Amino acid sequence: MVQAIVFLPLLGFLIAGLFGRVLGARPSELITTGFLIVGAVLSWIVFFDVGFGRGAYTVQLASWMRSGGLVVDWSLRIDTLTAVMLVVVNSVSALVHLYSIGYMHEDPSRPRFFGYLSLFTFAMLMLVTADNLVQMFFGWEGVGLASYLLIGFWYEKPSATAAAMKAFIVNRVGDFGFMLGIFLVFVLSGSVGFDAIFAKVASFSGLKFHFLGTDWNAVTLACLLLFLGAMGKSAQFLLHTWLPDAMEGPTPVSALIHAATMVTAGVFMVARLSPLFEASPDALAVVMFIGATTAFFAGTIGLVQNDIKRVIAYSTCSQLGFMFAALGAGAYSAGVFHLFTHAFFKALLFLGAGSVIHAMHHEQDIRRMGGLFSKIPFTGAMMLIGTLALTGFPFTAGYFSKDAIIESVYASHAGPWGYAFILLVITAGMTSFYSWRLFFKTFAGKPAAAHDDHGHAHAAHDDHAHGHDDHGHGHHEPHESPVVMLVPLAFLAFGALAAGIAFKEAFLGHGYEAFFKGALFTGKDNHVLHAMHEVPGWVVWSPTVMMVLGFALAWLFYIARPDLPVQLAQSHRLAYEFLLNKWYFDELYDFLFVRPAKALGRFLWKKGDGAVIDGLGPDGVSARVIDVTNAVVRLQTGYVYHYAFAMLIGVAAFVTWYMFGGAH
Repeated sequence: MVQAIVFLPLLGFLIAGLFGRVLGARPSELITTGFLIVGAVLSWIVFFDVGFGRGAYTVQLASWMRSGGLVVDWSLRIDTLTAVMLVVVNSVSALVHLYSIGYMHEDPSRPRFFGYLSLFTFAMLMLVTADNLVQMFFGWEGVGLASYLLIGFWYEKPSATAAAMKAFIVNRVGDFGFMLGIFLVFVLSGSVGFDAIFAKVASFSGLKFHFLGTDWNAVTLACLLLFLGAMGKSAQFLLHTWLPDAMEGPTPVSALIHAATMVTAGVFMVARLSPLFEASPDALAVVMFIGATTAFFAGTIGLVQNDIKRVIAYSTCSQLGFMFAALGAGAYSAGVFHLFTHAFFKALLFLGAGSVIHAMHHEQDIRRMGGLFSKIPFTGAMMLIGTLALTGFPFTAGYFSKDAIIESVYASHAGPWGYAFILLVITAGMTSFYSWRLFFKTFAGKPAAAHDDHGHAHAAHDDHAHGHDDHGHGHHEPHESPVVMLVPLAFLAFGALAAGIAFKEAFLGHGYEAFFKGALFTGKDNHVLHAMHEVPGWVVWSPTVMMVLGFALAWLFYIARPDLPVQLAQSHRLAYEFLLNKWYFDELYDFLFVRPAKALGRFLWKKGDGAVIDGLGPDGVSARVIDVTNAVVRLQTGYVYHYAFAMLIGVAAFVTWYMFGGAH
């Protein structure tokens, strides 16, 4: 069963990728989607079997590599943490495949698209089922490759290819740290297998390691290097710049990669390595600090974005910060619970946004929308459910998981818990504001004219970069998407409503230890899951109060007094431009890294390669040969007396040599 879950997407990729042109688009769609639906059903069976039944087990597939002390087996580690990720990855991927049949139905490269989707799913499954760090790194790089292919799927668009390159390069920064972390863990423990590493953590937890001219605590250094990889893959502060640009890919890609699966790989990795991180309070403090900072930072940018997909993208970045803050507090199950619930409502919002874009003839600017609820009521209702869950409305999925994170950070009293708690509470208010801002500007009021918060015209993005009208149907008014696109929304909406209340006891309650069965490790001094149930009442109510305040402010700005945002933007121009330009991180990185790298590359190309290597090497040698031959050619005059003179010179030279050098 487990082998089928993991390898069915790979089989779908091979069929669609190798034989897609022969089979045609529709068979490729049906085969890949069918495999993923089977995998999703089997994943839920494994989830209940492992979490509420027999517990963890390992499936040995093959011996991968052996070199000295390095032994790497290809095994599938099936415990509750893996089962949670199997459900998230396969459920969302299956629904995205189904949704894409409608969304991409006119694209000429559908077999390639569905092949890429299945390849991504397989790589992600290899990552989450890994039993050792090398196998995890294989899946880690696999999802990086697949995301590059999917973000740049419409490679004829320069913006799409640039976004794909940006995602690939920024992730390499984090991946370099991840590799160094794997190397250090192997040096310390002599193994890359999780069980062997965890068993030896106590033996090397007090060791020092010399790195960059400084003596570090070995475990802390290893955790920080590994977390650097998580920062890149999960788009955390300073390595976040690739995520919003990745919206250049098709909307189903945004839902699959940037809502529910790839970006949660870093969260999963830290949770999987919880025995290692538990041995380093300093590393956990860094995780909490970066998580809380990311949540706040991305939330501020989301307040003013106007592209419907970018608003949701920054929301994803912010919510990932919440997850890392929980991990930094030692509340690993709270972070994983939010990962689980977030997958449903964020995928719902992305696919709902795709339905809106479909209805609006590929328009993505929310300033050009408005009054759509009467035109596309089902999509509006689904987006409403997703918005409620994201903002933490009582008894939705987000309410249980996000509030638990805020309570756990407060209860931890470890690391920068005060800083993190304040930022997360403020971010809860910002999340509510920008979520309702998106909903009101898209679905409420009257259809909007082409204006922005300043009243200036603004060109919208074209999700497909095609010039046709709405998939060629000839519709001019916004209309509901086909059923094949609406059914996935209904399933995700059910998860956004029910996932929290159904599983909160298993993830956070007294059934926590029986459910996870050791898949998540907490030290003997880590009592945060108990302490979070005893926090003061004002802490419990703070995110709900902020949620209400955010809703009220959004209603005031975009329903009651829609002139206020314009006035506010004009009166606080610098702050507005600062947020609209994403804290100028792209410009800063362009100045610090991109331009110097291009200048260095141009110098090495022109001066190093062109002038020195080619100039002194092949080009120089060939030029000298030509010079010599040109000189020799001049001797061929055709006059006999010139040749006779040359002969005399030769004879004189020979006699001179013989007289002074040769007669010994």
